[in-house]
Amino acid sequence: MSIVKGTLLLASAFLLAVLIVKPIGVSTQFVIFDGIVMDSVNPDYVTESTKNKTGYESQNAYLNKSGGKYAKSVANPINYSFVFVVAMMVGAFISSKLRAKDSTEDKAVPTVWREKFGGCKVKRYTVAFLAGILVLYGARLAGGCTSGHMMSGMMQTALSGYIFAAGAFLAALPVAIFTFKKKGK
Repeated sequence: MSIVKGTLLLASAFLLAVLIVKPIGVSTQFVIFDGIVMDSVNPDYVTESTKNKTGYESQNAYLNKSGGKYAKSVANPINYSFVFVVAMMVGAFISSKLRAKDSTEDKAVPTVWREKFGGCKVKRYTVAFLAGILVLYGARLAGGCTSGHMMSGMMQTALSGYIFAAGAFLAALPVAIFTFKKKGK
């Protein structure tokens, strides 16, 4: 698929989401997942309540934000946002399998990675996993992820979306250049 086609498909998906349901943002759903796990261990973690407008409350102050909105999502996880995150993972998996049939190149260890760090898949997956944790931690510190702040934010012409995008690229470009610079240069 060409970059133009991919860009148009992504923009269409974001536009449809904004028009039909709400802007896309996914990092909060990892907090919801944590709450689901905690609630399965401690059934009193999220409880029904008349204190909050949603009818749910939690021992966790973050889950009580917005009148218990997140606590309600923990109690009733089958909602648009959570299903969206699961669908993203399933879609990425299907896409990786379909692309693997189109090429003999090892997608698990791209050439640029192999040239710099070797061909070990375990090392590549470990670094990718740790980088994902770091990005998710940063997203929660920022109050949202690149999907919410940058992509949905810019689509809605929010100044904060443009500022976030500039900051993301100002941080990512030097790190990428340093990490993947050619040996001897």
